[in-house]
Order: sequence, then C-alpha cells, then structure tokens
Amino acid sequence: MTKVLVVDDQILVRAGLAALIRAMPELEVVGEAATGEEAVRLAASARPDVILMDIRMPGMSGVAATERILAESAEPRPKVVILTTFDLDDYVYNALRAGASGFLLKDTPPERLLTAIQTIASGEMLFAPTVTRRLIETYTSRADQVVHTSRDLETLTGREVEVLELVGHALSNGEIAARLCVSEATVKTHLNRTMTKLALSSRAQAVALAYETGLVTPRRPTPA
Repeated sequence: MTKVLVVDDQILVRAGLAALIRAMPELEVVGEAATGEEAVRLAASARPDVILMDIRMPGMSGVAATERILAESAEPRPKVVILTTFDLDDYVYNALRAGASGFLLKDTPPERLLTAIQTIASGEMLFAPTVTRRLIETYTSRADQVVHTSRDLETLTGREVEVLELVGHALSNGEIAARLCVSEATVKTHLNRTMTKLALSSRAQAVALAYETGLVTPRRPTPA
C-alpha cells in the first residue's frame, strides 16, 4: 500500500485529487494539507510514501515545504511530486534543487497521475515532457544559480560517472543496466554510492548536478 499526502491550497483541487487516489485499492490518502506549513506537520506525523505538492501556496511555498520535509524526514524519505503549470520555470528549477522527485502538470489525465504516483514510489523519477523541455532551457540560461562544478565529480569512480551521466539523461535503472550490460542491483549500488559521496538526497538532485557540472549538455533543437 502506497501512502499519499495531498497538498494544495485550492479545496476543490485537493478534494478531487484525494477522491481519485482513494478510488485505487493500492493507494491510501493519509492526509490533506492546504498550506506548506501544514504539509510539513503532516509529513512528519503521517509518514507518506509520496507527496503531491502544489508549488504556489500562501505562506510557505511548495519548494520551501519540500526542502523542509526532506531535510527533517528520517529514512526512507518521502518522494515529492510537484504539481505545476507551464509558466513556472524558476519554481521547477528550485524544486528540483530542493529534492523533488518529479513534476506533473495540473492538467495531467487521471490515469497518468495514478501511474506517476506508483512510478515515483518505486524510486524512479518522472517529468512531464513539457516541463522537461523548459527545465533544460532554464539550466542553459541560469548560470548564476549553478552551485556544482566538474571538480565535484573527482571523488567518483569511472563507472559511477557513467551511471550519473545516464541518470542525467533521465534513463531508468533498467535502461542504464541494459546500456552498461550490468544488473539493476549494480546500477542501484553505483547510484547510491554516488549520491552518498556528493551528499545528494534524491535522484532528481543527481540530474541537477549532472547538468550543472556539464556532464550532461542539453541538446539544442535542430533547425528545420
């Protein structure tokens, strides 16, 4: 059973999400929060596996709440899925840095949302395609926010760098294992060691670091 906390300051949106999740026997809503502050409290008491987090709320934002929750949670930490819209590039960038595991648009079809919750709960990352495109554009234009350099990679082994690069390209553990001709367990071991060495708390932060260090370079669209 996957435990889910729903966070949104709009009661109709929050209630709709909660009702949708409750209809699935393998999912359980363990709380609903209308503010970032309330989300932090409920995350500590209800210990959800996945948090659907609205990004813009009065008072504490979804980004700040995500950072607080992940910093204060004991292992296993909850996975945070940010609910966003097209025009929130800065928020998405900062949420990724804060440790969010995925981003979905609020107009995501119900079946896609339910699948996303299970995907995130399993430890994978998930981005809506349009959010991924805008996120990459943000990385190429926000050099002032870069906090990691290639020197951060010096503590990694060659194979750990390979795994980090493929994670940066948004490949799953299974896809990385097939690419490197190793087992998924081996990939997970390399990734866990990488995250420990670089003090990363989520797979999403590993993606951020891969871009910030230049290990992964965003692909520019080919002119028509």
